[in-house]
Amino acid sequence: METTYEFTLPKGYMDAAGELHRKGRMRLATAGDEISATRDPRVLANPSYLTIVILSKVITGIDGLDSITATTIEKLFTADLAYLQDMYQRINDVEPPVMRCVCPDCGKTFEVPLNFTQEG
Repeated sequence: METTYEFTLPKGYMDAAGELHRKGRMRLATAGDEISATRDPRVLANPSYLTIVILSKVITGIDGLDSITATTIEKLFTADLAYLQDMYQRINDVEPPVMRCVCPDCGKTFEVPLNFTQEG
């Protein structure tokens, strides 16, 4: 199973010297990544910051940068942030689970979303 994925940012991270950095790596998220991100004081103060914190945990590197922090992610162009959010969703398969069902009357196959948080 692949756990680390390479990417090329559409625009690139511009450092303080004006140099663009486009190639990087992202790893699969763990439950611990998501739990610790929800406890981050910046997220508690502003829930929209969750994406920034999680991406700073799962992006393992951007070529030419020593480390990746939430401040690094904040400085990305919006096109790059959207690209990384989409990549995160795809590699972590963050889609609701579905169950394939067959209608007993007509035999038609269909999918029903599973919701484990709702009773009944």
